[in-house]
Amino acid sequence: MKIKVVVHQAEEGGYWAEVPAIPGCATQGETFEELLQNLYEAVEGCLSVDIQQSTSRANDRVLEIVV
Repeated sequence: MKIKVVVHQAEEGGYWAEVPAIPGCATQGETFEELLQNLYEAVEGCLSVDIQQSTSRANDRVLEIVV
């Protein structure tokens, strides 16, 4: 699987990155190599979260909200 990440240079030094396809998935590192290692761990952790399927009835509404 390929996934795009956005890498930023941190003002205080080092790097931080975010994964737009996985909301809330971000990490940082003092060096680029450390950032890459942390990215693999962050993506794996975000994707390994077990989300239970909810059941809905005929009169229920499903909404998507921005928080």
